Amino acid sequence: MKFKLEKINNLSGTKTSIYSVFVNDEDKNLFEQFLEENNELYHEEIIEILTRIKSISNREGAREHFFKKAEGKLGDGIEALYDESNRKLRLYCIRYGSVLLILGGGGIKNVRALQDDPKLKRENYLLRDISKFLSQAMKDGDLKWNNDFTDFTSDFTFEDFDEEF
Repeated sequence: MKFKLEKINNLSGTKTSIYSVFVNDEDKNLFEQFLEENNELYHEEIIEILTRIKSISNREGAREHFFKKAEGKLGDGIEALYDESNRKLRLYCIRYGSVLLILGGGGIKNVRALQDDPKLKRENYLLRDISKFLSQAMKDGDLKWNNDFTDFTSDFTFEDFDEEF
């Protein structure tokens, strides 16, 4: 498997840079797939999530109160962005402080634990593996921050990436 990390310029702002991930040779990134899969049935929630992302990127930064923390393993940065606390649509993300957000996939959470839903588990575990790979790439110097730690220095394609789930 391979994946490409790419900045979404039209969602990025002065407070937070927004990225998503292209997996293998897909023509849409994980976030675009999420929007396409959920827009028809959950259009209002999608609008709320997009509004929240624009607020995060331009005004607020990716502050903790926008996210449900600990949606992955300790230290991997996987969190869930949701529309409102009483809604069920979840978007899994990798958050690097308040300045950088990688949008993954997600879906409707109608179960107690994400592991009980095959789609949510697949989306979450894929992002966990990507997070682990990115952390190692940073340690190895293959993925670098810009001088003020607000953005990656370029877009990256990673090949020979093995999924662990």
